[in-house]
Amino acid sequence: MARLASNGIDIEYETFGDRGDECILLIMGLGTQLTAWPDSFCRQLAASGYHVVRFDNRDIGLSTRFDGARMPNIPALLGLRMLGLPAPVAYSLRDMAADAVGVLDALEIDAAHVVGVSMGGMIAQLVAGHWPHRTLSITSIMSTTGHRSLPRSDPHAAQALMLKPDNPEDPQSVIARNVHVRRTLQGPAYPKHDDELWETAAAAVARGGYYPQGVARQLAAIIAAGDRRRLLGRIRVPALVIHGEADPLVKVECGVDTARHLPNGELAVFPGMGHDLPEPLLGEMADLITTTARSA
Repeated sequence: MARLASNGIDIEYETFGDRGDECILLIMGLGTQLTAWPDSFCRQLAASGYHVVRFDNRDIGLSTRFDGARMPNIPALLGLRMLGLPAPVAYSLRDMAADAVGVLDALEIDAAHVVGVSMGGMIAQLVAGHWPHRTLSITSIMSTTGHRSLPRSDPHAAQALMLKPDNPEDPQSVIARNVHVRRTLQGPAYPKHDDELWETAAAAVARGGYYPQGVARQLAAIIAAGDRRRLLGRIRVPALVIHGEADPLVKVECGVDTARHLPNGELAVFPGMGHDLPEPLLGEMADLITTTARSA
């Protein structure tokens, strides 16, 4: 892995494949490091003839942390959002989209196929909408337009996301918390064994530690982001929306809404898939993404 300067901060990144090929830029979701993009998935995209770039968003993993920013009051921000009032945040999703474009700048990549999952899908939408000349195609995975009419998360999923470890100073406690979250968000058709969940969570904690402040600031940026329907209507590149029918966190209706408002949007819904990237579906997802990329 390596580090680059982007949008005034440092970003940790990693690449797969031939630098001379068209780029697929992978943007991860809330509080999740670049390593959550499975290596096998990245290698398959690269084997299909693409230069794959994945990176840690700001405030997570090994990228710049905003230690000087205060911890946001999430309930207060939600209240302001419900009232339609502006919410004060340390940074916005638009800033995070500028980070992604800065990654392309630093790597001297003119344009990319932008692929984002969950919060990363929201960021990908902003990249495609505000930097159309840098976007060859867009894939939005288990994400949303942010419209207020869309259904909310299942209560048990939202509660799991906000769960704190019993002892934040104990890595085993942090790992156990992460395992519980992932177990809650996965779909009924593709359950992962606890040993696999534990191994993945342990590797993430060993790499990036436990940094709830960053997750809270990212969540605040999501809350403050608002509706992207009008922006999506201006996106003219080939677009793919992937969603799990059993997603408890970002309901499938959110993916349907995203595809409906993208002029060239194609929708792929996987029965029994939750809010995760199941190993048995990675090959099909990669094929859908590269098919969309080739149509650009």
